[in-house]
Amino acid sequence: MSTTQPPIKAYQDQEFINSPDARTIRILAEYLGPLRQFRREKIKDTIVFFGSARVVPKDQAEKEYRELRLSLRNSLQSQENFAKLDSAKRKIRLSRYYEDAVELARLITAWSLSLGEKSRRFVVCSGGGPGIMEAANRGSRLAGGKTIGLNISLPFEQLPNPYISEELSFEFHYFFMRKYWFVYLAKALIIFPGGFGTLDELMEVLTLVQTRKINKNMVVLLYGSTYWKEVLDFGALVRWGTISKEDLGLFQFADSAPEAFKIVKEGLEKYYLDPQVEKDLMAARKPTKSVE
Repeated sequence: MSTTQPPIKAYQDQEFINSPDARTIRILAEYLGPLRQFRREKIKDTIVFFGSARVVPKDQAEKEYRELRLSLRNSLQSQENFAKLDSAKRKIRLSRYYEDAVELARLITAWSLSLGEKSRRFVVCSGGGPGIMEAANRGSRLAGGKTIGLNISLPFEQLPNPYISEELSFEFHYFFMRKYWFVYLAKALIIFPGGFGTLDELMEVLTLVQTRKINKNMVVLLYGSTYWKEVLDFGALVRWGTISKEDLGLFQFADSAPEAFKIVKEGLEKYYLDPQVEKDLMAARKPTKSVE
């Protein structure tokens, strides 16, 4: 009598699943897994917050600055110490964006919950990490809403922040699949000050909107006009002829939570809560019949 065990099934073979040969399966899993969970949780659409992971709450920034000053009080004045103090001051300056992101996410979530729809509308979504991402999830939780975190595995550990709804916390390996889920459900994107990652996300979204690869009306809001107009000279793109003047209308600026909330709310009401407008938009998006 043979005692040979049956071979392991391919989908149970971890060596195979984690190999280059199974990459397409892993990519598909990062599409189907979130899709299944969003359907379970009746998530119809999202409001996505982008921004720096380095921004901290104001009280934390001020505490760090005070502690640093005390630690350097009896030290020799040096260029290195001055640089440390300047860095701590910049953290305080940036901290206002953490507080504003909390308030804006709270306002959006409270308004969304007031709509009383069966499916969850305009759910706040972030990249799941610290900084502005944490602030967005925190504000949504303060309003009593569900909130999404699309985290990414990085060489330096980025743990999910504690404000994400447990059932809506995701971990991605592939940046492009994470970006897909940022954009696919989004009806508005709010971009706070940030670094390379935020700039990458901003430019990709603007490219998709400009080229109409995003086939829906998207509210794109840059929060913090002083920061963005210093970092990016959009007017120079027009002057050089690399974008058209009309492309500047693809996004708006805001400098306070109430102002940003007003812009986002009016856009969502116009395009997604007015039955006639939504019906007209759906009709306009129907593909034309191809010519044989």
